[in-house]
Amino acid sequence: MNEIVQIPEEFIEKTTDFKSLIQCLKEAFRKNVTTVPMRHHHDFPNPEVGEDSTLLLMPAWNPSEDAGVKIVTVSPANGQFDLPAIQGTYIYLDATTGSIKALLEAKSLTAKRTAAASALASSFLSRKDADSLLMLGTGALSANLITAHCAVRPITKVYVWGRSLAKAQKVVDTLCLPKHIRVEAVTEYRSLVSEVAIISCATLSKLPLVFGCDLVSGQHIDLVGAYKKDMREADDEAVQKARVFVDTFQGGLKESGDIVLPLSTGVLQREEVLADLFELCGKGHQGRETTAEITLFKSVGHALEDVSAAAYYYGKYTNEK
Repeated sequence: MNEIVQIPEEFIEKTTDFKSLIQCLKEAFRKNVTTVPMRHHHDFPNPEVGEDSTLLLMPAWNPSEDAGVKIVTVSPANGQFDLPAIQGTYIYLDATTGSIKALLEAKSLTAKRTAAASALASSFLSRKDADSLLMLGTGALSANLITAHCAVRPITKVYVWGRSLAKAQKVVDTLCLPKHIRVEAVTEYRSLVSEVAIISCATLSKLPLVFGCDLVSGQHIDLVGAYKKDMREADDEAVQKARVFVDTFQGGLKESGDIVLPLSTGVLQREEVLADLFELCGKGHQGRETTAEITLFKSVGHALEDVSAAAYYYGKYTNEK
């Protein structure tokens, strides 16, 4: 029996090149040969902290090529324990024999592939000259989203906002970006919304943070948080003003309040969700059509991204040995 490779967070953090990871995901979505069942989503009570946790099981396989399953818990109250909300492990399998090839630390894997998926969407949906970014949220995803967006657009100015200025500054301090990119932690963000080309949001907010009344033509909104049906990062007016895209129709139409709630009230019609990453990467839809339109991308995550990223890091790890 082959030894099971352990791929730690440190390796994932050290070896990630977002341009190549984004290209890896682009090819996987373009080829569209991976089988991805609807992920298991189970909320369970957490009386210790008075707020539910969530268990997610995300399998995927490409016959005789790749297979794997991610096991993740999301506990929004983990801040009081000084722990990230997301915990988990990715089990990367030999798709022919079913044996385990590797165990990957899932928090970093998830952060990297999620950020890469948002940047992939941005490569189709944001203006090619997008030079500024507002990051709402200070969790593990924030620095990754900033770095990934900077990999596909000529960004020179980044603002970071969170409910804690100290946490926003910590995100700024951890970034390793080219010197020409200026990054600033801010205490107030709404006055900045109209000044930036891209707004990226990765929070656990149950109330909107992005408001349609603040948006201006030509912007791209990247919504990554709000993973449950009762959570929202953008209000109805923002959804109505934008041309809407999702990572996948399978999950994007069913899991997040940013899409589910507008659909349920008639604010958004199903046919107004224009395309997903399969269609964008497969050239079934061109994405942005004019410089003036506002685009909105909603990501809830997809197991194709996980198995593709696992293969990416497994290849890097074994090539170094």
